Amino acid sequence: MNLRCIIVDDEPLAREGLELLVRETGFLDLMAGCGNAMEASQVLSREKVDLMFLDIEMPRIRGIDFLKGLASPPLVIITTAYPNFALEGFELNVLDYLVKPITPERFLRAVNRARDMFTAKNAPAPEVDFFFIRCNNSYEKINYDDILYIEGTQNYVTINTRQGKFMTLATMKSVEEQLPPGRFLRIQKSFIVAVNKIQSLSGNEITIGAHKIPVSKVYKEELMQLIDKHLIRK
Repeated sequence: MNLRCIIVDDEPLAREGLELLVRETGFLDLMAGCGNAMEASQVLSREKVDLMFLDIEMPRIRGIDFLKGLASPPLVIITTAYPNFALEGFELNVLDYLVKPITPERFLRAVNRARDMFTAKNAPAPEVDFFFIRCNNSYEKINYDDILYIEGTQNYVTINTRQGKFMTLATMKSVEEQLPPGRFLRIQKSFIVAVNKIQSLSGNEITIGAHKIPVSKVYKEELMQLIDKHLIRK
């Protein structure tokens, strides 16, 4: 995944040098080279920018002041001829601080850090395969894959698993909203079953292990669609 970046520096030669380094990396896409903070502000308002190379000493608005005014700044690498601003930059959570003249080795180290941080930040969240319920005086962890079926009675829900039964004060609707789509199916008002635990359907009754569970007419059509989807034909 490439990072979309901009260069903000009032010195044309400095911008050209950074542009060359950016092109050589292979994973940075240069969106714009800006001569001052005002130009950079316009680019940030209309483009999605992942990384900004920001000079500090610029006319009208200093880079540090510009950065302080951004509500949601991208990743920032400071590029400057003045090393004495390093502490102020890091207090603003900049990713790195490059002192000119910038060597290719030092530049590559900084942008590799940026790529690693961007990748980690945008990595998909791991899929959660469990939830907790309050059962008696404890919290019980329920793994989705362990559930056989769920039965609702008045204000309580009983979750039948391979390990046993767990009753909690809840509604069928609240439990159903917690379940991952496609893995569970409501077969009547008071029953939700794990799709991969269904062993057979006979008439209006499904079998899960030693349990026989009735299927209501309201929900049978959806169940038949599921069966038909996985039915082996001649």
